[in-house]
Amino acid sequence: MDKMVLAADLGGTNLRMAVIGENGETRYRSRSSTPTSRRREDVVELLVSSARECIDAIRPLGAVSAFGIAAPAVLDHEAGRILVAPNLPELNDFSLAPAISGVLGLDVFLENDANAAAIGENWMGASNGYSSSICVTLGTGVGGGVIIDGKPLRGIDGTAGEIGHICVEPFGHPCGCGSLGCLEQYSSATAVVRMARELQSSFPDSRATAGLDTTSLEVYNAAVSGDALAREVFRKFGFYLGVALGGLINVLNPEVIVIGGGASESWDLFIEPLTSEIRKRAFKRPADRVSIVKAKLGDDAGILGVARLAFSSSNIGLAV
Repeated sequence: MDKMVLAADLGGTNLRMAVIGENGETRYRSRSSTPTSRRREDVVELLVSSARECIDAIRPLGAVSAFGIAAPAVLDHEAGRILVAPNLPELNDFSLAPAISGVLGLDVFLENDANAAAIGENWMGASNGYSSSICVTLGTGVGGGVIIDGKPLRGIDGTAGEIGHICVEPFGHPCGCGSLGCLEQYSSATAVVRMARELQSSFPDSRATAGLDTTSLEVYNAAVSGDALAREVFRKFGFYLGVALGGLINVLNPEVIVIGGGASESWDLFIEPLTSEIRKRAFKRPADRVSIVKAKLGDDAGILGVARLAFSSSNIGLAV
């Protein structure tokens, strides 16, 4: 029988789950809406019912041996405990992995979603073959994961890799974390809309913010069409991302930086100011060495990352 594990990506809106084989192949998928109640009991019930659906579906192929869960949270990886989950606050200070394990009778492993994406890209994606990498996810916010010598960097409190909360503008825009000028206030989809509105008075002829509910996609489309305001937004987007990555290159000396997430689709608009800023700020040798590449796995990065974690953390035998 093939070696297989369960892998789930638990988000504030959706739960995505799959059965993954030892070579990264997907044997079965399921998708559900995260309970609107957000209650712990309801989230556990959904995870358990979705897991049983997957287990039943692949029963002719064999049994799953472990279960990995990616969650948007600061967590105690060893204990499988969620400490703080901004989008699912009802799960704060909750031992999610033991709760699931006790019902399913499986070893359950919990990982931060950004770390999971970094592990996934390192296993099957853009950083495969590299022992030291940084993965940055550009979406509503900015997430990050770091792999050093083939192992995820979690930190003593589980907060390593919070790239979105590197300060790039000391007296800048307030961040939800309580600080000022964090990277995610300048290089995220949310930031794109805010910066576009802030620039309106300097670009009175721009149509990039014509609607009351302007989206980052509309600003992107305006930039592609040559709108000066929109192009300036993405120049700033790349500038601030370059500031943060330049510092990380000096500190961590990675072989590769992988950039993914929905906002990375604007790559052609921000990559030049990003690389220009890295050249100005990072030491020459590590800056010349590092490769900056697009992520390959899309939404599957987190699922593949926790699948890899489940394989390596159980006794199945895939080493990380």
